[in-house]
Amino acid sequence: MGIISWIVLGLIAGALAKWLMPGKDPGGILVTILIGIAGALVGGFIASLLGIGGVSGFSLGSIVIATGGALLLLWGYRQLN
Repeated sequence: MGIISWIVLGLIAGALAKWLMPGKDPGGILVTILIGIAGALVGGFIASLLGIGGVSGFSLGSIVIATGGALLLLWGYRQLN
């Protein structure tokens, strides 16, 4: 995947994570993209450990994995605050 694909996937995953877990979070679209991209990395790592697969392209499975990772990061961030 190219950098533009990662940014778009990050935007989608971050927006879905914030939609599924609403609340007060600082930052705008840039933070949403960064949470989504980091979530794709975390979700892909966990999914590969579980034998499910990883984020290998722009597909529904990749969006689900990235969103799961973004939800995990968002939950962890809220626990720190």
